[in-house]
Amino acid sequence: MSARIIDGKAVAERLRAGLAARVTALPFRPGLRVVRVGDDPASGVYVRNKDKAAAAAGFDSATIQLPAVTTEAELLALVGRLNDDPAVDGILVQLPLPRQIRQDAVIAAIDPAKDVDGFHAVNAGLLATQQPGLVPCTPKGCLHLLREAGASLAGARAVVLGRSQIVGRPMAQLLLAADCTVTIVHSRTRDLPAECRRAEILIAAVGRPEMVRGDWVADGAIVIDVGINRLPDGRLVGDVAFAEAAARAEAITPVPGGVGPMTIACLLENTLEAALRRRGVAG
Repeated sequence: MSARIIDGKAVAERLRAGLAARVTALPFRPGLRVVRVGDDPASGVYVRNKDKAAAAAGFDSATIQLPAVTTEAELLALVGRLNDDPAVDGILVQLPLPRQIRQDAVIAAIDPAKDVDGFHAVNAGLLATQQPGLVPCTPKGCLHLLREAGASLAGARAVVLGRSQIVGRPMAQLLLAADCTVTIVHSRTRDLPAECRRAEILIAAVGRPEMVRGDWVADGAIVIDVGINRLPDGRLVGDVAFAEAAARAEAITPVPGGVGPMTIACLLENTLEAALRRRGVAG
């Protein structure tokens, strides 16, 4: 068996094109502000890609660059001003933050209606109770990719490897809402490979390069690899040993070019949703 490749780059391009068409028809431009503190190189690449995608889709987007020595109070004051700015529909504070700034305090300070990362406790609660809210971008992108792959979600056995607030937990909530039978596994799970082999849908989001080997994957499974890890030789790999898994899976996302492009596309989707909700406009 040779798995079909789920082309996240192509799916993201189609999603962004659809968003651009919707924005063109609006009497306003959705406003997105990205706040970056310091000069983390990986964050810099990601923010530049966000800026480029937002501009191409017709959003009013800007990045606010702050020095690494910015205090927590200064960052919270900026967030407060963005919360109050009627031109701003979406606020994203790029993580990680410098050590002197508490990440949780900053996330809690963002207006939940403008929290386009979907990390605020209010949005997490809305997702858990299946009410409309802003959903974290990476899990949302994974769901788009599963549907693109033709996954039959209702009743499917789905295993999520990883329990972070950013990916693992919200991913499980989205799959549960789609009528999957969901198991979350992690570093303390007994016989982790056997649990993964039970999955018809396997989401790997653990942040360890090529941890999931081919014999962890059931024949015919759909594998979504969220991980992106740089090896000492400079290569980018996911959390899944791609060639091994592709020999058994029915469909699989590559790294790079799988989940990554979807995260940015879903950030724009969230920003548009936030803009419409704030104005009481049907989407």
